Amino acid sequence: MELSERKKQILKAVVEHYIESAEPVGSKLLAQELGVSSATVRNEFAELCDLGFLEQPHTSAGRVPSPSGYRLYVNELMERRAVSPEEARGIDETLRGKLAGMSGAMTNAGQLVSSIVNYPAYSVTSGNAALTVERFELVPVDETSFITVVMTGDHNVKSQLQRSALPFDNTRLSDLKHLLNTHFTGKSRAEMGAHLMSVSEQLSPELFLVLSKTVEYAAGVLDEAGRRDVETTGASRILKMPEYRDVDRAHELMTFLVDNKENLPVPEGDAKLQILIGPENVDQALRDTSVVVASYDIGDGMRGLVGVVGPTRMDYATVTARLSYFAESLTKMFGKNGLPPAETEEKA
Repeated sequence: MELSERKKQILKAVVEHYIESAEPVGSKLLAQELGVSSATVRNEFAELCDLGFLEQPHTSAGRVPSPSGYRLYVNELMERRAVSPEEARGIDETLRGKLAGMSGAMTNAGQLVSSIVNYPAYSVTSGNAALTVERFELVPVDETSFITVVMTGDHNVKSQLQRSALPFDNTRLSDLKHLLNTHFTGKSRAEMGAHLMSVSEQLSPELFLVLSKTVEYAAGVLDEAGRRDVETTGASRILKMPEYRDVDRAHELMTFLVDNKENLPVPEGDAKLQILIGPENVDQALRDTSVVVASYDIGDGMRGLVGVVGPTRMDYATVTARLSYFAESLTKMFGKNGLPPAETEEKA
């Protein structure tokens, strides 16, 4: 059913007043604001309730938006806004100062988003399942110990001290290193395992044990690189929101954000920004919240997500503007373009 312009105007006003005040919106307020009678507004309220776009918390109270009302608002009625020049400069400066060159960019991204939007936030880095080993090094320690060094295709280097159950001639490690770099680089985990078995008869038991330990470690490195990582931050921010004055309700959401973060929404598809409102979130713990998720490109086939969790009364226009700009800036930071240059003051 297509709503009349007046109904859309009233629904938009109710949503925006409720976002600002967290108090049910009465007919008298809107009548004065829109220049119509209170009776007209009450009639429209009743019809919007019947249609499922508004709800009345108590008999004598005003109206609040329903999840369907928020959805219609976000899809059709919300005025899209861009970040102001001041907001853009602040986000860029924050990124330069906090993220540039840091290996913990994923965790810091969530922290920065939380500070920018004043809601709990989370960050997700999807693993690179196509990553392979680019180079192996074997460093002898003694007759039963050696250090395995693995450099992956994204130029990350991992190393671990390995111990063998059988003594081995460590002068043969150079031969094993050549074998590894010739036949085990550029291979998937499964391909490395299959090739390991094919060379088992070519090596003595003690050298094959060294080789198998090295391949096993490299496979673990690839597994870790391919795993999805989720980090949350700012859960305590919900305590400042009227919706979470109830201690039990606040505790439930905070516990979910800390202990069940892997169940936070990770939308599929190529959309740069997605909004999940109330029951659109699958997990029961998020049924009274809204989640806004933006994606950014890390490079090398990897994608990251930053999400914001808040009440359905979230300030969608501000959150979407700031989160979108933040994600676009991250893509630039990880890509070739980089962030806009910092402004410098001219000397007098």
